[in-house]
Amino acid sequence: MSLVEHVQRRTKIIRPSGRSTDFIAPSFGHGCLLNCTYCYMKRHKPVGLSVAKNVNDILTEINSHAWFDTTVVKPNQTHEQYITYDISCNEDFALHRKYYDWENIFQFFVEHELAMGSFATKIIPTEFLEFNPQGKIRIRFSLITPRIADDLEPNTAAITDRIKAVNKFIEAGYDVHLNFSPVVVYEGWLTDYAHLFAVCDALISKEHQEKVLAEVIFLTHNEAKHFYNLDNKLTGEDLLWTPEKQEQKTSQYGGRNLRYRRDLKAKYIRQWQDLHDEMIPWNKIRYIF
Repeated sequence: MSLVEHVQRRTKIIRPSGRSTDFIAPSFGHGCLLNCTYCYMKRHKPVGLSVAKNVNDILTEINSHAWFDTTVVKPNQTHEQYITYDISCNEDFALHRKYYDWENIFQFFVEHELAMGSFATKIIPTEFLEFNPQGKIRIRFSLITPRIADDLEPNTAAITDRIKAVNKFIEAGYDVHLNFSPVVVYEGWLTDYAHLFAVCDALISKEHQEKVLAEVIFLTHNEAKHFYNLDNKLTGEDLLWTPEKQEQKTSQYGGRNLRYRRDLKAKYIRQWQDLHDEMIPWNKIRYIF
């Protein structure tokens, strides 16, 4: 049985985002062929990927929305000029690129007067370097500390390689940000982040550093995903499931989630941001929570 199915995407709702982007576009893909143990997508679709056959219908919806929505005021922290759309909220678009006419999707944003596409990834899509998006596509390279990456993000690109890729993608015409997500608290976490920040400072070219902004998202885990990970012998639950530091919060969709306790999280955010701003002050934080 194939893990990838091609479907007619019937739901084409564009949802507000407000943090990473202005809006979340309808899903080109739903699911993921990676197996990151913290992934919220895996809570809803543990296995496989559905790929939209009607890509042009989705682009038409984005076009109409960009021209007729009146809720976004520019400039804002997502972009100074363009209305930003996350085209990969429910998948890793770069990983699944072979299933799409991705050049057509990118060209749509290049030619659009108002709209810009954005996605986060844990891999390095070298084919994208042959396309010049003229600053209308934003790639957010996801970063966690290398010490825990093998347990939490198996079969993804090495963290150092993601950082090295920043220069290449900027020079190819992409807008590139760092996606520090999820921030996981464990013994020695700040020491590991100090090393990560030092690598960012060393590998991202000085001429590009001011262009590279950041988004920072602390871990949210999920009770059902916790037991799924245990049942399937996935690694990393000792890092993700720490009830002594976490509190329950029911999501808007009814999921029983665990987040760091508010008092602890405020301290963790302060510690992380102080270290970040001391070591890589050029990496302006767009938002942190």
